[in-house]
Amino acid sequence: MNIGVISDLHVDRHQKLEPNDYLQILVKIMKMQDLDLLLIAGDISNNYRLTAQFINDLERQSKIKVLFIPGNHDYWTTDSDATSFDILQFYMDMEQCLIGKPCILNDDWAIVGNTGWYDYTYADPKFSLEKIARRKYYGATWQDKVKIDWPIEDRKLSMLAAQQTIKDVEQVKQRKIILMTHIVTHQNFAVPTPHRIFDYFNAFIGTSDFDRIYENYNIHYSIMGHVHFRNTFKEHGITYICPCLGYSREWRTSNIEQEIQHALHKISI
Repeated sequence: MNIGVISDLHVDRHQKLEPNDYLQILVKIMKMQDLDLLLIAGDISNNYRLTAQFINDLERQSKIKVLFIPGNHDYWTTDSDATSFDILQFYMDMEQCLIGKPCILNDDWAIVGNTGWYDYTYADPKFSLEKIARRKYYGATWQDKVKIDWPIEDRKLSMLAAQQTIKDVEQVKQRKIILMTHIVTHQNFAVPTPHRIFDYFNAFIGTSDFDRIYENYNIHYSIMGHVHFRNTFKEHGITYICPCLGYSREWRTSNIEQEIQHALHKISI
């Protein structure tokens, strides 16, 4: 089985291209790569209806199964008629969303997915929890502060996401597991420090609450997004993959097809 993984498409952030342009090129590449399944690790768009439409259109046009977990941008309420919690429930009702619904691929493999959330542990310890909770530094504001309306504080939300993931992993723990999050779960994918800004803003990049999952369960692949890095490494028998497409201003070229091909990582099991 060939499984493609990609993250942070941000199909509504290009200055010239439309979401349908992303759709058509991704369909083309999925077929070229002979994929049986595509996994998307969040941040499809800034609007939940567009995210859902993109997922459904992608699956229908490619005729290839698509599974995803929402990223933080997918929960944004800007120009939305719903709260972030409503949006979470909307995604969980989609058959393609992995939260609460681990996917059994065969007798040997399963996929578990959850957005995860940041717990501030990736920030430099020189910052107090009170200062981090403000989500403002050097005149910049972490946009989730104004565009997401969770009724739960970040560290509690991170813990709850890990607890839900453990429940899902428990259902398939006899199999080899592909774990997909949006929030970073390994320090190697944090922005390197010292850094004038990300000494602080790394607080909103990752979580340590998933460490126990890697320690206690049979995780073979760990997919994540959020940081717009593209990197893969192996540690303690686990292959960690960050396959972010990211914003066009971060691309190495102006060619979207070339960038998607570079970002997409293929797992063969």
